[in-house]
Parts: sequence; C-alpha cells; structure tokens
Amino acid sequence: MNIAIVGTGYVGLVSGACFAEVGANVTCVDIDKDKIDLLVKGEIPIYEPGLDELVKRNIKAGRLHFTTDLAKVIDDVEVVFCAVGTPPDEDGSADLSHVIEVARSFGRLINKYSIFVTKSTVPVGTAVVIKEVIEEELQRRGVSVDFEVASNPEFLKEGAAIKDFMSPDRVVIGIESQRARKVMERLYRPFLLNNFRVLFMDIPSAEMTKYAANAMLATRISFMNEIAALCELTGADVNMVRKGIGSDVRIGSKFLYPGCGYGGSCFPKDVRALVAAGTQRGYDMRIIRAVEEVNEAQKSIVFEKLSHALGNLENKKIAVWGLAFKPETDDMRCAPSLVVIDRLLAAGANVIVFDPVAMEECRRRLGDRVKYATDMYDALVDADALSLMTEWKQFRLPSWKVVRKAMKGNVVVDGRNIYDPTEMVEEGFRYYCIGRTFTE
Repeated sequence: MNIAIVGTGYVGLVSGACFAEVGANVTCVDIDKDKIDLLVKGEIPIYEPGLDELVKRNIKAGRLHFTTDLAKVIDDVEVVFCAVGTPPDEDGSADLSHVIEVARSFGRLINKYSIFVTKSTVPVGTAVVIKEVIEEELQRRGVSVDFEVASNPEFLKEGAAIKDFMSPDRVVIGIESQRARKVMERLYRPFLLNNFRVLFMDIPSAEMTKYAANAMLATRISFMNEIAALCELTGADVNMVRKGIGSDVRIGSKFLYPGCGYGGSCFPKDVRALVAAGTQRGYDMRIIRAVEEVNEAQKSIVFEKLSHALGNLENKKIAVWGLAFKPETDDMRCAPSLVVIDRLLAAGANVIVFDPVAMEECRRRLGDRVKYATDMYDALVDADALSLMTEWKQFRLPSWKVVRKAMKGNVVVDGRNIYDPTEMVEEGFRYYCIGRTFTE
C-alpha cells in the first residue's frame, strides 16, 4: 500500500518509519530541503531511541522515501497523512495554518480518490475546515475528484515512540464512510492481525479523544503535585499516599508521580488548546484551566526550594542535572529546567548544566548564559547546590562520595523524587524533594 506523510517532525518521521517497517511503501514529504537531504542519507534530525536504525533499514529495503515535492507521488498514493505542527496561537488555541496549507496542496494535486488523514493534533471541527479548503481548491481547478477526510491522532510517548506505534494501547481512527474505513483497515491490518485495538469512530470524537487523553494525564500529574504540596504542610509522605491511592484499581498507579511539573510538545499545548476550545464556544473549562495553572506554578518549585535552602542566590553556583522535559529525548519544549534556569540567572546565580543528550539543544536555546559540563560530576565542582530536573537512568545511582567531595555546598534538590531521604542525610546532604517534609 502506498502512502504519503507530509511533515517529517517527530510524529511524521516516526509514523513513516513504522508504517514502512510493517510493509507499507511510504514517502515522507517536507518543504525543508536541508532536512530531506539529511534523511535521504539516513541522518536523523531528532533524538529518539532506535529511530535511526529503523529509518536506515527501511530506506535500504526501498520502502521509505523522502521528497520535498508532494506532486511527485500524489497519483501513486491512496492516503496522505498530515503530520505538520500545530503550535499554540497567542490565545492558546492551535495554529492550523500549516495544516490548512497541506490541505490546499492536496486539493490542488489530487486526480483520483484519496483520503486526507490528520495525524497532527487538531481541535474538534478541523476536519470540516479541511474539507471546505480541499473543495475550494477543486472548484478553482474546475474538476470533480472524490476524496475523504479522516482523523488518526497519535498517542506516541517521546522516548518510547517506536514501541508505542508498533504495540499500541489503541489506534483511534475517525471516518465518515465504509469506503474510508476499508482503506484504513487495509493500512492497519498488521495491527488488527496482532489483536491491537483499532477503534473506529466519527471524526469529531476522534479529534476530541486526543485532547481528552492528554488532558486527563496532565490532570493526574497536577493533582498529585497539589497533594504533594499539602503533604509537605501536614507532614505526610506523598510517596506513601501515591502507593495508597494507586492500589485502588479504579485509580491505578500511572501518572501519579509528583515532581517539578510536566513539559514537552504535547501536554502544555493540548491543555491550553482545550481551554481555548471551550472559551471559543462559551464554556469555561475550569478543571483543565486549573491543571495548567498548577503546572506552571510547579515548574518553579525547585527554584523555590533552592532559595529556601541557600537564601540569597547571588553568585551561588548551582549545578543542574537534566535539561530535557523527560528522559530518552533531547526535547526541551516547555521543560521545567528552562523555568528554573531563568529564575536562577535572574537571581544572580551561576548555573552549570549537564544532560546526556540535550546539551546541543540547550546551547541553541540558552547560548552562553549558562556553563556546560563535560559529564555529570564535572557539573558539581565547587557547586553550592545540585538540582535534579530530569530522571535519566545515569543520575539514579551516583557515587555520593564523589558528589560530596566535588561540591562546595551540601544542598540537593530532587525535582523528581528519585533519591532516598535517609541515605541522603546519612551521606551528609541537606536534601529537599517533592511532597515530603524538608530534611535539613
């Protein structure tokens, strides 16, 4: 089966490589010639474990191709996926300009029945707009060509995207006809054969499912961070509370870990877009709005604990372990580390950072405003305090004797609750974490 995927960002590239892996003939399209030139050579512009091998293998097998020109392949494909970005507008709503432009190109080029499928995260009602745009382009051409619009939102986790795609919890597909359903069933047959859940539904429900899923997960995180704040004030241990409520099968244990806030390309953007969607329709999304407010405040929690521990931060040297918003990615979009670093710099502190994969991304964002360590221990030399922002595996079992010897001070602020408070005190640290009474 021949398909095209427009947009070679995170979603488009992972989806294209994975569809090729299960046997589809995939052409990924992007207007960025430099990116396409890199991809043709098998060079990957993003960090995702296993993706470079997957891309190279399917290029070599002749199932994965790259081009800047959709017109070259449009007559050979049955499905065109739109996987371009939908960044937030000033009011928080999704900017659909890139999606609309892809729809216009589709309408200008199609000559036979084709399906336009949105993989980009788009608000409810976008399919209607896309259909109108395509019809406008066909009318301008003075032709009548059958087409359909469908929705196939992605649920990929950065750092585990290939596994999520190949072994999905569910595949959600919004369609309007049996004809479109048959085409999409053929494309997803490898997943149906493996008994993965492929859920067909109407398009508005599919569009809403993506936002609702991310908003629910974000809500659980913000809820636990509020509980953690109250635990600190009452002397309760949020880890014990988490285990207590997570053992209830109606609640479950996932996404109940308190910390320094969520970031990334999905949760912050999608939560704001859901709030904006309600506002546009005269409805106040009160819970979802509160989720965002709690999270934005939570991103400063590590800075606040550093201030509590050290007082005046001017000329203090602060080491930051972890820059990406989560492990196994170099993505720093909306990362809590950026908020903490900005506040530390504004307070006059000297900041030195280390992350296993996000150093270049940090340089791109922050330039010479911070210093860059060569490894995790190099970051600690003469540091007054260490702040842990991302729970990379290599940070989980450091040599505390080496840490204590390298640091000038003894303050550790654990923004992800990965260390044992008793051990930290025994090692001579003043240890601060999330949702437990301060250990001094």
